[in-house]
Amino acid sequence: MTLDDVLAPVLRLPLSGLGRRLATMRDLARSRRDLGRLDAARLDDLGIDPADARTEARRPAWDVPATWRR
Repeated sequence: MTLDDVLAPVLRLPLSGLGRRLATMRDLARSRRDLGRLDAARLDDLGIDPADARTEARRPAWDVPATWRR
C-alpha cells in the first residue's frame, strides 16, 4: 500500500467550510506573492499602479476583500 492509496479517498472528499477557507487563503497568498513579483512594466501593462501592487502584495492572507466576507 502506498501513500497515494491512503490519500486518494481523502482527497476526493469535499472541502469542509474550514478547508475551503484555508484553500482560499492559500490561493490568495499565492496570488499576492505573484503580484509582488511583477515588474513595473508588467504592472503598467495591466493598468496597476506599482504602489498599489506593493500594498496589496504585503497584505496577509487572512485580510480578504470585504466582498468575500459573509
